[in-house]
Amino acid sequence: MIYTCTMNPAIDLFTEFKNFEPFIVNRSIFEDYQANGKAINISFILKQMGIDSVALGFLAGFTGDFIEQELTKKGIQTDFVHVPGITRINTFIRAGKLEYKAVNQGPEIAKKYQTELLKQMDRLEKDDILFVCGSLPQGVDDQIFVEISKRAKKNEFRVIFDISSEVLVECLSDKPYLIKPNEEELAAFVGVEKLTEISEIETAAKTLLKKGAEGVLVSIGAQGALFLNEHESYFANAPKGKVVNTACAGDTLLAAFVGKRLQQASLQEALKYAVAAGSATAFTAGLGDLTDLDALLDQIEVISLRREY
Repeated sequence: MIYTCTMNPAIDLFTEFKNFEPFIVNRSIFEDYQANGKAINISFILKQMGIDSVALGFLAGFTGDFIEQELTKKGIQTDFVHVPGITRINTFIRAGKLEYKAVNQGPEIAKKYQTELLKQMDRLEKDDILFVCGSLPQGVDDQIFVEISKRAKKNEFRVIFDISSEVLVECLSDKPYLIKPNEEELAAFVGVEKLTEISEIETAAKTLLKKGAEGVLVSIGAQGALFLNEHESYFANAPKGKVVNTACAGDTLLAAFVGKRLQQASLQEALKYAVAAGSATAFTAGLGDLTDLDALLDQIEVISLRREY
């Protein structure tokens, strides 16, 4: 079974105004509410690919109810830990050429609810897959990632991390199935200021392999993406298009890559499809539609960088 864990989900409120001025009532000309969270997005994308998953994490209040309802509408099973408070609402305001982003903290999660979530993970079995993605809510220490990693090793389920916390490096000795940093996160993980060249990114990712990661998928924005494991390394360029939404592109990339591998695609095929899917999201306001990616796929070339390490 596949599980996705979002510990700090949100409703994303997108609003648009002709003008946005201080100290007056500003009336919107457009608004849209979306259930959001990195692993929640992964459940949505997997569902588009015909792959079922169970969404885990923390939800609170009427906003949490909305998120659960949106998942249920799509036929996605949920098993959230319900906590006191209100799941956060993040607000994105567009007015002309200007954009404002207000990201809130969300509820504080007491220890007993964290323990309840970890107990859910104790029930995962060999060859189950668990995506652990996104930021942490108030009250949750990043050592929870280490606790999850230890459970994955003990119970032999496959854990996939898409997190910014540098505690990820502590988890590598447990041999996570896959990690997905972007180039900035990768630079932080290996202790350098910046990575720009593909060769530099590959070398840095190789460092994480040597520390224990079974696979590393690096999203490189407008350049594309890179995947490597112990034996193979591939780079796929990004197709051309107008970028309007970078927030969920990495989530789509990760879900599409893993989904294609589950559908028996080769590494090259999975990476090519994942870059097309991630780009489709980057070129639209919400999560991309995966039903017609042919025009994007035609622009993508997968290059083998190195066969053996």
